[in-house]
Amino acid sequence: MTEHTPIENRYDFTILFDVENGNPNGDPDSGNMPRVDIETGNGLVTDVCIKRKIRDYVQLAMDGEFPWRIYIQNRKTLNRLDAEALEAEGIKAPLENKDLAKEIKALKKNDPKLDRRLRDYMCANFFDIRTFGAVMTTFVKGNLASGQVRGPVQLGFARSIDPVDVQEISITRIAVTTEADAAEKNNTMGNKFIIPYGLYRMNGYVSAKLAQNITGFCNEDLDMLWQAILNMFEFDRSAARGNMAVRKLYVFKHSSALGDAPSWKLFDAIDVHKRDDVDVARRFSDYDIKVNKETIPSSITVDELVDHGV
Repeated sequence: MTEHTPIENRYDFTILFDVENGNPNGDPDSGNMPRVDIETGNGLVTDVCIKRKIRDYVQLAMDGEFPWRIYIQNRKTLNRLDAEALEAEGIKAPLENKDLAKEIKALKKNDPKLDRRLRDYMCANFFDIRTFGAVMTTFVKGNLASGQVRGPVQLGFARSIDPVDVQEISITRIAVTTEADAAEKNNTMGNKFIIPYGLYRMNGYVSAKLAQNITGFCNEDLDMLWQAILNMFEFDRSAARGNMAVRKLYVFKHSSALGDAPSWKLFDAIDVHKRDDVDVARRFSDYDIKVNKETIPSSITVDELVDHGV
């Protein structure tokens, strides 16, 4: 994507999404219970979870075509993808070559620009590297700075607006695995965890400087990011996750690469609270959302994206 110009403006954004009768992000260290702040009871969803859904949407929508390939994939060997960049530079890269790191170091001494060309190849081919950055172990072992790429798009943890009620539901399975089980058991007991309802808020950041100086993240990538966020739950349905949906996406566009106001000031302008006449929230309409535009500098535009067009 070298023909595309990196973004020139800084962006901040807020995502509001909800879950109904599901587990938005199980914690493997706690029997896959929904993640919860133990002090406040608010639900949590990690940035890694949301990045995975964004990657999966782009992979599905663009069918792995250049320049929309995805680097971090389920059970995909990363050193095979790293080797593509080496081979593009005419470097033979057998995956099991124990001396490959030494060879890369030697090549770097004779070719100081090798680092940047390898990084540019990976950024040009893989959307998630251009967007979120990546750690490419093959290059790290070769002592190349391109092994660690810092992406312009960063996400915080999502936190529910109110404390969530985690419920354990018992389930039964009538199917049995073995003949012995069939003779001795009528059914098998199990359990699943759900949150009856939770509205979550996640804040994100897009650095124009990192896009310009490192990955080349451009306006096409930005449009794809917004599209992926709006649709990330639409093609990721699961009985365990219940009904999840992106309800709102607020995008703050600054007038320059460095920005016109601190992120916290923009995020504070979005007030999300449960309606006064609601005791227990069970739907999105139980919340009021207001954007106080008077506190936002006039040089910053605010867009509310809610369309789920593919």
